[in-house]
Amino acid sequence: MTQTNNQEQDRASQGVYTQMRNLPERLDWYQNMALGMYLYWTVDAPFGMVNAHSVIGASADYLRRYFSQLPAYFDPRQFDAGWYARLAKLCGFDYVTVAAKNHNGFCLWDTETTEFNVMNTPYGEDILRQYAHALRAKDLPVGMYFSPDDAYFQWQRGKTPARARDYANPEHNAELLEYDKAQIRELVERYEPDIICFDGYRDATRSLVEYTWSLKRDIMITRGGIITPEQERRGDLRGPFEAHYTIGTQWQYKAGNDDLKSGRELIELLIDIRSRGGALLLAVGGPDADGRLPRNMDDRVREIGLWNFVNGEATRAVRPWHARHEAGIYFTWDAPARTVYAFDTLPPLEMGEWRRISLKSVRATEETEVEVLGQAGTVLEYQPDVAPKARWRQEGDELRITFCRVQRLYNNRKWPNPLVLKITNAAEA
Repeated sequence: MTQTNNQEQDRASQGVYTQMRNLPERLDWYQNMALGMYLYWTVDAPFGMVNAHSVIGASADYLRRYFSQLPAYFDPRQFDAGWYARLAKLCGFDYVTVAAKNHNGFCLWDTETTEFNVMNTPYGEDILRQYAHALRAKDLPVGMYFSPDDAYFQWQRGKTPARARDYANPEHNAELLEYDKAQIRELVERYEPDIICFDGYRDATRSLVEYTWSLKRDIMITRGGIITPEQERRGDLRGPFEAHYTIGTQWQYKAGNDDLKSGRELIELLIDIRSRGGALLLAVGGPDADGRLPRNMDDRVREIGLWNFVNGEATRAVRPWHARHEAGIYFTWDAPARTVYAFDTLPPLEMGEWRRISLKSVRATEETEVEVLGQAGTVLEYQPDVAPKARWRQEGDELRITFCRVQRLYNNRKWPNPLVLKITNAAEA
């Protein structure tokens, strides 16, 4: 099969994620959010290995040790759900999604459906309950990830763990479907999630989505209800969608051998996704075996957080502008405020350095004002003779803006990340 045909088949399979209908008001609520924190964590985190997938194609001896012995080493004594909630709130994340159950079948809550759960580990505490309580204390929506194709369920019944076979798919396995439904009922009734992300293979989620909505209709379903591309920039997509990305190369904690995206790469990814009306669900590479967020991941989260602290209004409660970008300048649009946000992804400016851009998709009106977010435009540190206010004028079909980087965010006065222009009372050109 050609690469083109493979891509077409993959996109067709994604169609199963768009056949269900979230309530319009919940979809609108979700589209106002820009950035979600993905906390991906399961029983094999102590090794810093791939989450769950190692059981597919594994030997009988490996499976026995994985399911029978590995839970004895899950003991994250330094885990603090409140710390994660505070970090998410500080750094401008709009919601948090926690991996309640991964493909291996390990449950992070006190479930009555299986012994393969967090209560039967040395840690022995309901992690989902801790997350839900901590997030709600910070007014953060609670998201839960759930995989219906359960390797432990298969292994217990003498089956070879797989993801694509009929017995691994609840749409073709009535016993597995009822098992998954019992777990979904526990999650919905006990923890009242605001968002659920189903991660079934191909068509494995339809009945579970319908069942979830029969329990609580206003739960927002991401995967299972909207398109959710993974690690892929789909330039053809327009919102609503949820893009799933990792900071490094793995969804959960990886012990070494990783290659992290830079803070700027992650911020530009967020800008690109928001310019198309989507939301970024970012797997932050933790918690680790002890329940902490690794330092290198924490650094990335805080860099994003600083950018959000300055520029967050440009990504929340906005929609796409009629033009996504012009020559390195990306856009979002706040229609009620008649405000265009222009994200400068051109090479970083030195402090005190000026830049001139010309925009053809935005037109100034008599009431237009332009400012750089975070800057008053009145003072350049140690240079009292400089007037650093942004200037603009409409010349024919071009809006010409000149602006300066003024604000010092690091001691060395360097700032590698995009500035954002706020253009109020703007009109479509």
